[in-house]
Amino acid sequence: MSKYRELENKANIMRQDIIKMLSKSQSGHPGGSLSACEILSTLYFKEMNIDSENPDWEHRDRFVLSKGHGAPVLYSALGNRGFFAKKELNNLRKLGAMLQGHPDMKGTPGVDMTTGSLGQGFSAASGMALAGKIDNKDYIVYTLLGDGEVQEGIVWETAMFAAHYNLDNLIAFLDHNGLQIDGKNSDVMDIEPIDKKFEAFGWQVLNIDGHSIEEIVKAIAKAKKTKGQPTIIIAKTTKGKGVSFMEDQVGWHGKAPSAKEAEQALRELRGDIDEKNHSN
Repeated sequence: MSKYRELENKANIMRQDIIKMLSKSQSGHPGGSLSACEILSTLYFKEMNIDSENPDWEHRDRFVLSKGHGAPVLYSALGNRGFFAKKELNNLRKLGAMLQGHPDMKGTPGVDMTTGSLGQGFSAASGMALAGKIDNKDYIVYTLLGDGEVQEGIVWETAMFAAHYNLDNLIAFLDHNGLQIDGKNSDVMDIEPIDKKFEAFGWQVLNIDGHSIEEIVKAIAKAKKTKGQPTIIIAKTTKGKGVSFMEDQVGWHGKAPSAKEAEQALRELRGDIDEKNHSN
C-alpha cells in the first residue's frame, strides 16, 4: 500500500460523510468542504499533536477553520478522530444539535475557535500563535482560508501582523479552488498574484497540489523548519472534488444534494475506495 494511501482513504471517507450530512440536513456547503479533505485528513490523522480525550489540553496544536462555512469537513475530521460520537454527524444544522452551520467552540469538542465571519478566523489564529510565543509554548497553530476569503481587508491586516511578530508557529493553508459563491475569483475580484502578495507581506509561500498528500506533508515539514516568519501553503484544489457533477461547479458552493444526487455521489466515492484497495 502507498505510504499515503491511509490518509487518502481517510479523505475519501470524509467526502462520504460530507455528502451524507448535507443530504440529511438539506443544507450546507459541499463545494468548499469537498475541496479540503486531503488537507484536513493530513492534519488530523498525521500532523497535529492533539488528544481527543482531552480536547482542551493546553499543549495541543490548534486548528482554526477560518472559512467557517466549510464546517462539514471539520466535523467529519473531528468525528473520525474521536472527539465526539460519529452519529452526531446525522444532526448537522438541526435546532439545538452540537454541529451547527459554522464551528462553535462552546458547543463542539475539538473546535478551537468559533468562526463564520470571513477573515476573523485567520486573525484569531494569529493571536493564538502570538500567545504561544509569549507563553513559551511549542504548539503550532494551523488555519485554513478560502480563496474568496482573502478578498477581505482583515486578512491583510493579519498578514502584516503575523509577519511583524515573526510567527513561525503559524501555518496557514489557502484552499485555492478558484471559485466563490458569486462565480470565479477572477471575475468577482481577482486575487492574483496571491503568492507574490503574501511574499510582499513577509510570509514564506509554498505552492502545492492540495489533493496530493505527499505534497501537503512535505510542505508542512518545510514550514515547521522555517524560523522567523509565518508560512502560507497555497493549495491548488478543485471545488467539489470527488463528485463528478459537483467538480468545478460554482452552483455547488452552498447547495445540498437531493437524495438521488447523494446516492450517485456516494456510488462514485465508494467505487474510488474499492478500486484503490483492489489495486493494492
